[in-house]
Amino acid sequence: MNVIAIGWGYVVLMMVLAEALGPGGSVLGAIVTLLLYGALPISLVLYVGGAKRRAAARRAAERSTAPDPRAPAPGARQSATDADPESRSRNPLRDPPP
Repeated sequence: MNVIAIGWGYVVLMMVLAEALGPGGSVLGAIVTLLLYGALPISLVLYVGGAKRRAAARRAAERSTAPDPRAPAPGARQSATDADPESRSRNPLRDPPP
């Protein structure tokens, strides 16, 4: 996509030079040519062409800020096994508490 924009920018630059340096041309015409044939179409093409990339970045940002489904809800009380991770591996019938 960037190669297309660079190529079109080169074409517009040649048009601007022809408008500004030509026998019947003017600097004002060159500026209008630069804006209407160059800056506006290139920015539009790059914006539309980058839609998939922006959507992917938005989805990635939403995934990174999404809460962990395994995490307890805010304000929820923890059970004894959640508070002490060692208690999961300890058998209460065989091993005495520390």
